[in-house]
Amino acid sequence: MVNLFPQIKNVSIEKLTMGIINPMTKELSTPHQLIEDHEALLHLIHQLRSQKRLALDTESNSLYAYREQVCLIQISIPGIDYLLDTVHLTDLSPLGKLMKDDRVEKVLHGAEYDVICLKRDFNFTITNLFDTRVALRTLGRKRTGLGDVLEEEFGVKLNKKWQRANWGQRPLPEELLNYARLDTHFLLTLRDRLTKHLKEKGRWDEAKEECERISQFEPNDHDFHPNKFWKISNAKQLRPDQAAILKELYCFREEQARHLNRPPFKVIPDKTLLTIAQSKPRSAEKLLELPGMTSGQIRRYGQGLLNAVEQGLRSPPPPRPKSERMDDDVVNRYKRLRKWRKQTAEAR
Repeated sequence: MVNLFPQIKNVSIEKLTMGIINPMTKELSTPHQLIEDHEALLHLIHQLRSQKRLALDTESNSLYAYREQVCLIQISIPGIDYLLDTVHLTDLSPLGKLMKDDRVEKVLHGAEYDVICLKRDFNFTITNLFDTRVALRTLGRKRTGLGDVLEEEFGVKLNKKWQRANWGQRPLPEELLNYARLDTHFLLTLRDRLTKHLKEKGRWDEAKEECERISQFEPNDHDFHPNKFWKISNAKQLRPDQAAILKELYCFREEQARHLNRPPFKVIPDKTLLTIAQSKPRSAEKLLELPGMTSGQIRRYGQGLLNAVEQGLRSPPPPRPKSERMDDDVVNRYKRLRKWRKQTAEAR
């Protein structure tokens, strides 16, 4: 593995993080500020406009809500980290203008998801984007996850305890805010190091072209449609009568998830829906015999699931989606490109 920071090779974590991580609290020793009101936001935007670049990240509540939303935006500049509480901030248009300002470079790591979420929730367009993960891949790095990079290059280990945190809860614990800061705190330093290596190896234009492509990503259509049940794994292997049942089960689960404000998979997983459709149970006892079903689910959703099975049995089979098979020339070009990509990556 190529170390992008040869001058800090073999330095102990204690020395490496001195002045960055407080050895007593294991927290960042530089200040941070939580932005919760419009006046503080305007003051921040005024300050950020004078910066050449800023580091950016987002946190969403996809594991805890029917429709996920961005709940926190992290922004770092030299010497301080900002945490924008988007649950309390009702007007983020000043930040949107800054995101579109190409005089300020926005540095992200794995930017695709953030670009899509910020566009979806706030209609932000991000210009002059630099993705450190793209840069690492362009340089031939294999381990490009932020946790790996922070540990390998800065000696900082992310606490996995917070990986499945509910970012929509309020107030956010101070420990969780400190965890969020790590996603942006080191990105500007990383960006400078990567830029140097990209230019030395003649790969700067390649990386910037990919960053530009990512900045133009658009949100997918997440609106509910009954026929999206076909996207469940192995749904297309069902018999027509089973497919009709799965469609009704899918619609029932969506209704429950919306009512409870929970992700559909946390109501009943796809695999369990598929099992019910295949088994066609007609009683609560038969439902409980199925793998994946719990007594709690039977208590909350049992009658609704049985009703969906009955409705599916009475319904005509849903039309199967048309196959979108690529022609042979496209398949062959794709295979050649994959082979070229693999050979190019191995040569780096």
